[in-house]
Amino acid sequence: MPEPQLTPEAFDHAVVAIALTAGTDHRLVYYNHAFRALFGDRPLGAPAREAFTEPGSERFLATLDAVLADGTARQVTAHRTLGCPAGEPTHRHFVYSCSPTTTGEGPGILAAAIDTTAELHSALEAERQSAERLEALQRYEALIAAAAQMVWVARADGTAGELMPGWEEITGQPFPEAATADGWLDVVHPQDRADTAARWAAALRELPAVFDHTFRVRSATGGYRHLRSRAVPVPHEDRGTEWIGTTRDIEDHWRGRLRERLLARAGAVTEAERAEDAFAALAATLVPDLTDVCAVYLLPGPDAAGEEITATRIASVARPGLPPLPPLERQTFTLGPHARRAVTDRTPALLDLTAGAFPTGTVPEISARWLRAVRATSLTLLPIVVDGAVVALAATAGCQDAPPPGPADIDLQHEVLQRAQAPLRQALALQRARHAAVVLQRALLTTPPRLGAAAVAARYQPGSRNAEIGGDWYDAFALPDGSLAITIGDVAGHDLAAATTMGQLRAMLRSIAYTRGHAHTPADTLRELDTAAEGLGVGSFATAVHARLVRNGADGGWEMEWANAGHPPPVLVPVDGPPRLLAAEDADVPLCVDPGRPRVTHRHPVGAGETLLLYTDGLVEVPGEHLNDGIARLCRSAAEARHQPLADLCDHLVARVADVRDDIAVIAFRPDPQGPVQHGAAGQGTAGQGTAGGGGRKGKRR
Repeated sequence: MPEPQLTPEAFDHAVVAIALTAGTDHRLVYYNHAFRALFGDRPLGAPAREAFTEPGSERFLATLDAVLADGTARQVTAHRTLGCPAGEPTHRHFVYSCSPTTTGEGPGILAAAIDTTAELHSALEAERQSAERLEALQRYEALIAAAAQMVWVARADGTAGELMPGWEEITGQPFPEAATADGWLDVVHPQDRADTAARWAAALRELPAVFDHTFRVRSATGGYRHLRSRAVPVPHEDRGTEWIGTTRDIEDHWRGRLRERLLARAGAVTEAERAEDAFAALAATLVPDLTDVCAVYLLPGPDAAGEEITATRIASVARPGLPPLPPLERQTFTLGPHARRAVTDRTPALLDLTAGAFPTGTVPEISARWLRAVRATSLTLLPIVVDGAVVALAATAGCQDAPPPGPADIDLQHEVLQRAQAPLRQALALQRARHAAVVLQRALLTTPPRLGAAAVAARYQPGSRNAEIGGDWYDAFALPDGSLAITIGDVAGHDLAAATTMGQLRAMLRSIAYTRGHAHTPADTLRELDTAAEGLGVGSFATAVHARLVRNGADGGWEMEWANAGHPPPVLVPVDGPPRLLAAEDADVPLCVDPGRPRVTHRHPVGAGETLLLYTDGLVEVPGEHLNDGIARLCRSAAEARHQPLADLCDHLVARVADVRDDIAVIAFRPDPQGPVQHGAAGQGTAGQGTAGGGGRKGKRR
């Protein structure tokens, strides 16, 4: 059976270069398009020695002879190179094979060639880049060796090894070559340890492009220094991902940046109206960057000269994560030796609290209990000097096993506290003025008179959020004819001017009411007060209710006549039944608005056992709520406690105010001929807390 002959046209569109020769002289009888693209046009019918004449063709011709001689196919896998036509790459590379076959012209050879130019160029480029990387690595190693940082490599399990030494120089301990993360975490600051371990574990798990973290380590010379570690993951198919990282000491840079930031924050403390706010803002500049907690204790006077120095906690701030700080009340204490020395020497003092003992007089006992609960390890006392005088003492503490601050930390704390001179000076000046006004206002809130046939009680509660002085007042005094005058008033404002105006108006009203006869009505009194205030230049927007009460017969009842200058209406609480407002359809305008306008006197009986309430808006007003809602709430509260003694009723009404934002003044009157005499004005607030005015909203009242 004859051998099948090769049909070469089958290779016309093959991707491999194909050529076919026939006869002993290897005449070129066929080649395809891929062959032409790789080798160019060759003369068909010409012997191979004439068709392939370029240098290096001798090996190809010898391969053709050998295959034809023994009938065995041969492969040449070493890259062969040939020149290319102009405009193309300089050389093309290929590998080829020769196989015996039968053609229409007798025995022949099928030559197949594969273009390997791209592969060879890629290999050569990779080799070149590898050499460049090696050179760059050598340069990098030389640079790192000259730089002040260590280089390390970490394996996929987190264990690390040191490439460039430096760890021992920083920490004083050898690098834990074969240790896990726990080994190097031993020297990390206790407050940074958990976060650092968590961040490194997350990096091992999530493989971010760069791990970058700053933390503190215990240094070889004592104290802690800030280090910054940066690392990149390097994946390996056979052994997972390793990390190449650097760690360097950035303490000087970090401290310089921190100093700039904290001093800027301290200098930006706003000029607060209250000393508490100014000192609290100053304490907040230290927490949490330099300490865990900072409390400020105000001293009684410049440098607090004398045998004993009493300080009062005025502000405190703690870092997040610590328990709530104790309230500011009951935070007055006498300075002990350590605190007194810090004040008199004007030098910071560091106390070691690791034994759990607090030297007497360093902080109030309630603060000492809090510090023990949070495992405070150190307490630093820092005097605060304003205009050359020590005005306060700051106490900072490290908590929850934090190491004590180093000298640089203490110096920076002290420097920051001294930066806010201007706002502290302003706040202290306002506080002194406020204290003077408080003393004045307390002196004006006199005790109601004793009455044999009725009880009178009053209460005053300063606002908790506003400035501590203002224009709320009450008054009660006996008139020459035996009747009783009662007044409640509110001057707009929360400042010294409001308190001063309140004192002047109160004094003038007393004088007018006392010197006029029985025919002089409350409306006449308020009209004359309005005229005098305008003529004497005392005028300030104010509201008031002025009443005169006269005993009416033997049944124990009294007759009240009153005038209302734009103030919330009096409330009458009967023995039984709902309380009612003693309000007119058209209330008179407030004081100091239009002295020429007429005023009206109203009359109403107050029976035995009934309670008359006069009050300021702080007792009923809530921001965002209609005033009538607050008055209705007052009536309900008064009804609940109507049978309590008058003083207890006043306490009940004040206690029901959930959020004291404004001053509260209330005076109550109850005819009670059968009961014991009640009098007094207990609960007028604490001296030094001050008062506040009633705000600028009186014109809305009717």
